[in-house]
Amino acid sequence: MLPPLPIFTRHIPVLTALALATCALGGCGTVNQKVSAGMADYIPAWAGGLPADAPPRPGTPEYDKFMQERERKRLMPAAERGDDAKPAAPAQSAAH
Repeated sequence: MLPPLPIFTRHIPVLTALALATCALGGCGTVNQKVSAGMADYIPAWAGGLPADAPPRPGTPEYDKFMQERERKRLMPAAERGDDAKPAAPAQSAAH
Protein backbone atom coordinates (compact mmCIF):
# COMPACT_ATOMS: atom_id res chain seq x y z
CA MET A 1 0.00 0.00 0.00
CA LEU A 2 1.31 3.47 -0.97
CA PRO A 3 1.51 6.29 1.56
CA PRO A 4 -0.80 9.26 0.90
CA LEU A 5 0.70 12.14 -1.06
CA PRO A 6 1.44 15.25 0.97
CA ILE A 7 -0.57 18.36 0.11
CA PHE A 8 1.53 21.49 -0.01
CA THR A 9 -0.38 24.69 0.61
CA ARG A 10 1.81 26.63 -1.80
CA HIS A 11 0.63 24.48 -4.73
CA ILE A 12 -2.97 25.67 -4.43
CA PRO A 13 -2.26 29.41 -5.09
CA VAL A 14 0.16 28.55 -7.90
CA LEU A 15 -2.39 26.30 -9.61
CA THR A 16 -5.09 28.94 -9.12
CA ALA A 17 -2.88 31.62 -10.68
CA LEU A 18 -2.06 29.36 -13.64
CA ALA A 19 -5.76 28.56 -14.15
CA LEU A 20 -6.68 32.27 -14.10
CA ALA A 21 -3.88 33.15 -16.54
CA THR A 22 -4.99 30.37 -18.89
CA CYS A 23 -8.59 31.58 -18.86
CA ALA A 24 -7.52 35.20 -19.39
CA LEU A 25 -5.30 34.36 -22.35
CA GLY A 26 -7.94 32.11 -23.88
CA GLY A 27 -10.41 34.99 -23.99
CA CYS A 28 -8.04 37.49 -25.60
CA GLY A 29 -8.64 36.42 -29.18
CA THR A 30 -12.41 36.34 -28.94
CA VAL A 31 -12.94 39.52 -26.92
CA ASN A 32 -10.57 41.79 -28.84
CA GLN A 33 -11.14 40.69 -32.41
CA LYS A 34 -10.16 44.12 -33.73
CA VAL A 35 -6.86 44.02 -31.87
CA SER A 36 -6.03 40.51 -33.03
CA ALA A 37 -6.99 41.34 -36.63
CA GLY A 38 -4.87 44.49 -36.50
CA MET A 39 -1.87 42.63 -35.13
CA ALA A 40 -2.08 40.18 -38.03
CA ASP A 41 -1.42 43.09 -40.41
CA TYR A 42 2.01 43.63 -38.85
CA ILE A 43 3.28 40.07 -39.33
CA PRO A 44 5.71 40.02 -42.28
CA ALA A 45 4.79 37.95 -45.33
CA TRP A 46 7.85 35.74 -44.86
CA ALA A 47 6.52 34.77 -41.42
CA GLY A 48 3.07 33.85 -42.74
CA GLY A 49 1.44 37.30 -42.74
CA LEU A 50 -0.61 38.88 -45.50
CA PRO A 51 1.10 39.30 -48.88
CA ALA A 52 1.76 42.80 -50.18
CA ASP A 53 -0.94 42.53 -52.86
CA ALA A 54 -3.72 41.44 -50.47
CA PRO A 55 -6.93 43.51 -50.71
CA PRO A 56 -7.85 45.77 -47.77
CA ARG A 57 -10.01 44.47 -44.94
CA PRO A 58 -13.80 44.77 -45.27
CA GLY A 59 -15.35 47.66 -43.37
CA THR A 60 -12.50 50.08 -44.00
CA PRO A 61 -12.64 53.12 -46.33
CA GLU A 62 -9.82 51.56 -48.39
CA TYR A 63 -11.98 48.48 -48.94
CA ASP A 64 -14.88 50.57 -50.25
CA LYS A 65 -12.56 52.34 -52.71
CA PHE A 66 -11.06 49.00 -53.74
CA MET A 67 -14.50 47.52 -54.45
CA GLN A 68 -15.61 50.60 -56.42
CA GLU A 69 -12.48 50.40 -58.58
CA ARG A 70 -12.98 46.67 -59.06
CA GLU A 71 -16.59 47.19 -60.15
CA ARG A 72 -15.54 50.01 -62.50
CA LYS A 73 -12.96 47.74 -64.15
CA ARG A 74 -15.47 44.90 -64.38
CA LEU A 75 -17.88 47.09 -66.34
CA MET A 76 -15.20 48.27 -68.79
CA PRO A 77 -14.60 46.43 -72.06
CA ALA A 78 -11.71 43.96 -71.82
CA ALA A 79 -9.59 45.89 -74.34
CA GLU A 80 -9.71 49.06 -72.22
CA ARG A 81 -9.00 47.56 -68.79
CA GLY A 82 -5.26 47.85 -69.06
CA ASP A 83 -4.72 44.51 -67.37
CA ASP A 84 -1.64 42.82 -68.67
CA ALA A 85 -3.31 39.67 -69.85
CA LYS A 86 -0.88 36.80 -69.80
CA PRO A 87 -0.77 34.91 -73.08
CA ALA A 88 -1.93 31.36 -72.86
CA ALA A 89 0.91 28.88 -72.57
CA PRO A 90 1.27 26.66 -75.62
CA ALA A 91 -0.16 23.24 -75.10
CA GLN A 92 2.51 20.62 -74.68
CA SER A 93 2.06 17.22 -76.13
CA ALA A 94 1.98 14.19 -73.92
CA ALA A 95 4.93 12.68 -75.87
CA HIS A 96 7.50 14.75 -73.95
